[in-house]
Amino acid sequence: MTAPRLFPRAVPALGLAALAAFLLLAVQVVLAWPEAGDALGRIVLVDSVLPRGAVALLAGASLGLSGALLQRVLRNPIADPSTLGIASGAQLAMTLATAYAPAWMETAREPLAFAGGMGALGLILAVSWRRGFDPVTVVLCGMLISLVAASLSAAVILANGEYMMSLFIWGGGSLEQTGWGVSATLLVRLGVVAGATVLLLRPLVLLGFDDSNARALGLGVSGMRLLVLGLAVALATGVIAFVGVIGFVGLAAPNLARLAGFRTLRAVLLASPVLGAILLAITDGLVQAASLGDSEILPTGAATALLGGPLLIWLLPRLRSAIRLADTAAAPIARLARPGAILLVIALLATLVGALALLWGPGPDGWNWAWGPTLEAVAPWRWPRIAVAGAAGAMLAAAGFTLQRVTGNPMASPEALGVSSGSGLGLAAVLLLAPQAGPGWEFAGAVLGSGAALLVVLGLGARGGFGPERLLLGGIAVGSLAGALVTAGIARGGPEGNRLLNWLSGSTALASPMEAGATALLALALLAPMPFLARWFQILPLGPGVGRAIGLSPRRAGGWLVFLAAVLSAAATLSVGPLSFVGLMAPHMARLAGFARPPLQFAASVAIGTLLMVFADWMARSLAFPYQLPVGLLASLVGAPYLVWLLNRGLR
Repeated sequence: MTAPRLFPRAVPALGLAALAAFLLLAVQVVLAWPEAGDALGRIVLVDSVLPRGAVALLAGASLGLSGALLQRVLRNPIADPSTLGIASGAQLAMTLATAYAPAWMETAREPLAFAGGMGALGLILAVSWRRGFDPVTVVLCGMLISLVAASLSAAVILANGEYMMSLFIWGGGSLEQTGWGVSATLLVRLGVVAGATVLLLRPLVLLGFDDSNARALGLGVSGMRLLVLGLAVALATGVIAFVGVIGFVGLAAPNLARLAGFRTLRAVLLASPVLGAILLAITDGLVQAASLGDSEILPTGAATALLGGPLLIWLLPRLRSAIRLADTAAAPIARLARPGAILLVIALLATLVGALALLWGPGPDGWNWAWGPTLEAVAPWRWPRIAVAGAAGAMLAAAGFTLQRVTGNPMASPEALGVSSGSGLGLAAVLLLAPQAGPGWEFAGAVLGSGAALLVVLGLGARGGFGPERLLLGGIAVGSLAGALVTAGIARGGPEGNRLLNWLSGSTALASPMEAGATALLALALLAPMPFLARWFQILPLGPGVGRAIGLSPRRAGGWLVFLAAVLSAAATLSVGPLSFVGLMAPHMARLAGFARPPLQFAASVAIGTLLMVFADWMARSLAFPYQLPVGLLASLVGAPYLVWLLNRGLR
């Protein structure tokens, strides 16, 4: 048996990468080199260009080491500050402080970021501890918390006017510097954590074992895990506090180190900071090279996030989960004796909530009924958003029902599978490439984006037999990639960026009567064929063999249903943004209520989806009056915990 190699054969390739990073930094220095007597040029070189290069190296090294520590402690190859919600938690804390306690940003920037990141991570670990910090569960909970935190940040920015838009651009991860202060702080922090890591090398080796074995060898597992997690979060949030969110460097660096042949823990911990520094330096150099004059096309953090989606997709087949998600769709239910009557009650309840949303709401003197002249004044503002929210809820519920029946996956929904994010990417492409295009082109772009995202996710899921874990992680990967591209579009600023930011938070406040009418008619047109497809919904979950035996082509029927789900998702997402989770909740609520047969379950899902979104829109308009909360955000605050509950509901 040969001893493990500390420096594998991939070192020459790493040397070439380091040389490329050095050359890119050198090019920036040469381009900024001042002429003789140019005092301003010398200031730019010394206080901007050189510190930026130093920050790129130090931030990349910090994130690389942070990712390596997180992956070791949680025994999870796709753990990093981005996938575990640490980055989004820190950004949300700093966004709230900037909006409502700006003095704290001057005196307690780093503690704020650390508290936000540690709070998000603590919430994830509290939810997943019953499942032994299973990699799939931890990452799924992390990404859900990231989505909700990102939506909350967008809502705060929108609520505080245009001057907060720069905060979103900063949150995309900009490395621009005006001095050496940030570099010195990052260097000190990296040195302290690196020294602590050396001292904790033996406990880190033991943390790679099973908890019972580590305890048998004398390690206090819980305390040591918390200590190392604190060090990793401190490194990551230190970077976020000063330069914004730099996505997925912590994910890429340790995995690249292992792929390069570094096998021992010491070697991985040594190589990860180096690779992180190289990755971020190369990315930042390319961003500067592609800049248009003094304007960057996108922040460096958004550029590094483009690595995250493809890398997650590549890592999916290599991820092993010891625990399967509960198949809630197979759980026994009590069938209703009179489902038609209960369905009528749900429909009447949705109508009643819509009427209350139109007639009863807050005003300067508290909650009031709107009658006569008051109703005439408020109706043009209220009824369009009620109609848009109801139609979007119905379409999302129908799309979720369709995806769950086609894939046989109880966790499938437009939001969880990245379909809604793909729709946003298609919308962003139309807005940025053809700003003058009309609603028809925007809808077409959203349909193409959602369809492409759904095909990629189903392709990834097919390799794992359409298991819930594979489909959800595939959706997260596609959603991460699409989200990074949308962030790049927002960071460009302008009316298109503001439109995308408004879409991201899921607001119906600007719905017009024309938009309401078009959305309602589109929903009716798309939902009308669904009752005639009841036979497909009954047969497809039985498997392809049964379908062929009775004369149904599963591939053709499934293809049409997937296309219909993509169109429904795109149409709804255009109105209420990518986050609502109504497409996940409504079919489950219909099934748990006792609607067993597919036609009635579909009708109940649509009615419940309409009810949920109309109620969410009513509350979004009323709870913070006179301010408007995004309806998609309010629905997601219920939907995300619901999905986490499903993830933890029993073991197969």
